[in-house]
Amino acid sequence: MLSLDSALAGALRVSPALRQSGAEQREQEALRRGAFSLINPGVIVESPTGAFYTLGAQQTFEFPTVYTRQAQVGRAQVTLAQRNQQISRNTVQREVRLSYLALQIAEAQQRQLASQDSLLRTLAAASERLYNAGEVDYLQRVSTEAESRQAANRLQQATADRRAAQARLGLLLGQPTAELATGPDLMALGTVVLPPTNAVAPPDSAQLQANPQLAFALQNIEVSRLNLRLARARALPGVVLGYQNQGERDSPVRNRFQAGLSLPLYFWTYRSQVQAADARLQASLAQRAATTLEVSREYQQALADVAKFEASVRYFQQTGLPQSRTIVSTAQRLFRAGEVSYYLFVQSVNQAFQIRTDYLDAVRGYQEALIQLNFLRGQ
Repeated sequence: MLSLDSALAGALRVSPALRQSGAEQREQEALRRGAFSLINPGVIVESPTGAFYTLGAQQTFEFPTVYTRQAQVGRAQVTLAQRNQQISRNTVQREVRLSYLALQIAEAQQRQLASQDSLLRTLAAASERLYNAGEVDYLQRVSTEAESRQAANRLQQATADRRAAQARLGLLLGQPTAELATGPDLMALGTVVLPPTNAVAPPDSAQLQANPQLAFALQNIEVSRLNLRLARARALPGVVLGYQNQGERDSPVRNRFQAGLSLPLYFWTYRSQVQAADARLQASLAQRAATTLEVSREYQQALADVAKFEASVRYFQQTGLPQSRTIVSTAQRLFRAGEVSYYLFVQSVNQAFQIRTDYLDAVRGYQEALIQLNFLRGQ
């Protein structure tokens, strides 16, 4: 029997999406360590007087602010990769919870249809005996057999659905052929625990603060802002240092230091880079606004779904399921006593099992809405 916690731990351990985001984070960490990157030094062979050749070296440094900005961008990129990994983790958790719920529902449907199939098989066998004894007509016998075969067909379909749900969950766990089984029976009264009303409240900044998508969008703005500062810093003059020989061979000082500036004369290049970085910042701000709007919209929809399905689940737990059990037990007792007809008995049984099917649909909708809420909260 597989618990939800075990399924989550197993999926997070083998998830390709998490491996990818982890590798991307390591990539950014490696790039951050190389943020203080210098232009390759130049080795110069020259002849100061034309009589001999000598070696020299020259190194160009960008304005010191550039290296500070590069380090800031590197750290921000690492944080952005971490935010992306949180998105991947949150997404994997939602997929596992949905797949686990789908398997729970499939198992409950199979158990329910197995119970219905067993009841109708017993009825069909009894109808066959009564028909042979001449106590029921041919129409009742054929109708009973048809109902039994329909129940058996639905059970077969439910079994196939359960196997498909097992395969989907198994794929997330890296065990596509495993025979997985979940925990408690969702049909048991009280299994679905409804939270207090204040646990599901309208969205505010505190509730959505941990949303990974919003955190990613916010960090993306910070990266864009730092890249804009970096682009502006690169438009500042650089420093050129050299160590070369510019005298005679017998000069008491062979090589001498040189110093100069690298001037940003090609201003259009730097201006276009600054404009591009500024446009990227504006796009990041717009993306943040769009993400906030979308997350808030999805949260409101999830809240509406929770309220809708919660009321339905409460009804079935308090009224519908007890009534379905009463209907089945009463119909069986009266049918055995000969007080109700076959048609009324079958109609009553089908009504009772339809109530249980509707309950499962309500449970599915309610749990899926809660899973979506947890996903949007980053939980």
